[in-house]
Order: sequence, then structure tokens, then C-alpha cells
Amino acid sequence: MSEQYVNPPVINFEKIYQNSTCFTPIVFVLSPGADPINDVRKLVDTVGPGSNKFKYLALGQGMGGKAKDMIESGAPKGNWVMLMNCHLLTSWLKTLEAVFDDVCGKKPDKGFRLWLSTAPTDRFPLGILQKSLKVVTEPPDGLKQNIRQTYSKLSESIFNECPKIEFKPMLYVLSFFHATIQERKKFGKIGWNVSYDFNESDFEISRKLISMYLTKAHENNEEELPWDTLRYLIGEAMYGGRVTDDKDRRVLNTYLQEFLGNFIFDSNQKFFFSKSGADYIIPQEETFEQNLEFIEKIPLFTAPGVFGLHSNAEITYYNNSAKDLWANIL
Repeated sequence: MSEQYVNPPVINFEKIYQNSTCFTPIVFVLSPGADPINDVRKLVDTVGPGSNKFKYLALGQGMGGKAKDMIESGAPKGNWVMLMNCHLLTSWLKTLEAVFDDVCGKKPDKGFRLWLSTAPTDRFPLGILQKSLKVVTEPPDGLKQNIRQTYSKLSESIFNECPKIEFKPMLYVLSFFHATIQERKKFGKIGWNVSYDFNESDFEISRKLISMYLTKAHENNEEELPWDTLRYLIGEAMYGGRVTDDKDRRVLNTYLQEFLGNFIFDSNQKFFFSKSGADYIIPQEETFEQNLEFIEKIPLFTAPGVFGLHSNAEITYYNNSAKDLWANIL
């Protein structure tokens, strides 16, 4: 049906902000792996009131009073208040609706914004939903869309933050790894024994880790990169911290053995080769824009062979997708 139906649009947080007012809460309906907190943090520094006026809280048992104080004290000052995981405290959400209505009646500062994130729940107050701006983050489907979404959160300054020449290729490799383990989820038990919520924060902290180690290596004129350390920290701590099954941990670390090593800089080395006949190589382009153009050339549909799976792995995935589609239409 052409690419425009396959590619979910990348969410533009500045547009969301421009469409909101102090009387319009912004509600993020979360999907697995989505975490808007980092994007809102960036936004508060670019178009918002600054990080000193950004207050956020993860809701849970006993947090209602603290959240109420944040809203009531923040509205007259023009603060941004973000309450995360509202679905974990649905019993308090009626109070939230009353608090917000009360704040709106007292004419808050024009800069005030209330950001809410929740998993889909039928106990979310209709009063808030009707007056709010609702944002749904769909997980990207396919390797290309996944890498594209990761790069859409990067910038020219992040791309050039490390002087070591190996940093840019490794940034792409990390994006490829992140997309691969996300894509494995759609194959159900064939992909992972347990379904894990790997998200942007895992990628972000691994990126900073690589940048820090490579910058240090550049300053000390070290030729050999600390591959074992990077593989351990990413595979056992950053991403591996979410993994509870020992077989899944083995899969995760096998990918890192395959992806992270001096061999990725070998000019004769194909970075990744799938049995389906698609070659995945590391971009040699220097600029951020050129790398974005390179990502657009990645094949739209990814065969299971790229993830090290048999082609029959797709059968269950397509059966389940078809059932879900019909159930939702009906």
C-alpha cells in the first residue's frame, strides 16, 4: 500500500507543545518500550521554562498527596508538572481531576503544563481525557523504522560529541542492536522467553557509556578499545538489567559478541549478512544528514534471518497479527 501506511510518523514534541495550553493536560498513552520523559526533558530546555521549573513524579501507592502539592504550587509559578504511570494509582485519579479543575478556576500562569503518562486503562477519568491532548506512541514495526526512530531522537551535536573516529559507526551499531532486540519481541516465545520492555532510556545510557569510554580512549591515545567492558556493561547491566531469563541473557550477549568488536571497522567486513540475501553494512558517511539518508536505504521489510531466526518464525507472528486485526475491526 506504499510506505506512508507502513511508517508511523515520528512524534514531534514541539508541535504537541504548541497545540497545548495551561488548561489542556497532555496525556501520553504508553505502548511497550515507550518512555516520553527524556523528550519532555529536552523540550523543557528548548521551548519550556527551563529544567528548574520542571517537576516530575512516578505515581504509586501513597504518592497522591505529593502530586497534588506539585500541581497546586506549580500552576501559579508556570511550572511543568509530569506525573508518570497514572495507571498505577487509578484510585487517586478522580482527585487529580478535581485538583486540576480547581487550579484552572484560579487562572494558572500561561506557562503551566500538566503532562500525564498512562498505560491504557478504562479507569482514567473521562473529564481529563475530554479536555486533554492525547498522544499515542506506536512502537515502530521493522528494523528500518526502529533505527530511524532512534536517530530522530539524536542531533548533530550528539552525533559529533566524541572525537574518536570509531564513535559514529558504533552509534549505528548500537541503534542496530537496539532495533534487533526490539524486533525479536514480535516473534513471541520464539523471540524472547519473557517479554521485556527495552526502551529509549536503555539506548540513551548505553550511548553515553560508549561516548565516555571512547572519549577517554582518545584522550589517552589508546588504540585498543575496551570491548569486553562495553559488552559487559551493555549486555549485563544496561539492557541485561531487565532480563530475568538466563537463556534470554545468553541471546542478548550473543548479539553483542556478534556486533561489538574490532571487526566492525574492517573494510572487507560486511557488518551483518542475512540468509534472505540482504546485506547490512555500517555507514561510512561523515555527517548526520548523510547517515539519515543511509538509513532510508535499509530494506523496508526485514526477514527473520536478520535476527538469527528461521523463516518459519514469521508464521506465528502473521497469524497473531491477522487475528488481532480482525478482532479489532469486528
